[in-house]
Amino acid sequence: MKAVKDEVNPRHPNDTVTLAPGVLLTIAQKATLSVPGVLRMGGTPGGADRLFRRVPAANGVQIVVDDGTVTAHLYVVADPTVNLRELCVDVQKAVTRSIRELLSMKVESVNVHVEDVDFGLQRDPEA
Repeated sequence: MKAVKDEVNPRHPNDTVTLAPGVLLTIAQKATLSVPGVLRMGGTPGGADRLFRRVPAANGVQIVVDDGTVTAHLYVVADPTVNLRELCVDVQKAVTRSIRELLSMKVESVNVHVEDVDFGLQRDPEA
């Protein structure tokens, strides 16, 4: 059997790579949900600003890309047993790292909005 040599064509100046907005949304959402203390994504606010600017949004994530730079707004529901400030910092780090490593894009900011703290799973032992 003859070995097949895998050759990659050199990049040409006119080559482009295009990512669908859903790719960024999915990466940001998965990175957010991987942080301990994030129970689920919150609701994404709508409004005229989002409609007119055509800001991609889904499942608690809004992404704005301007000249290859990403700004993310993340809406989360948190576990009541975690420190919310530390949780938000951990989410910012996870999302920033994921976007930089997977997409090689610059991250301008990652804004975390804690929409709710879910006490529903905790029950009073005396009740």
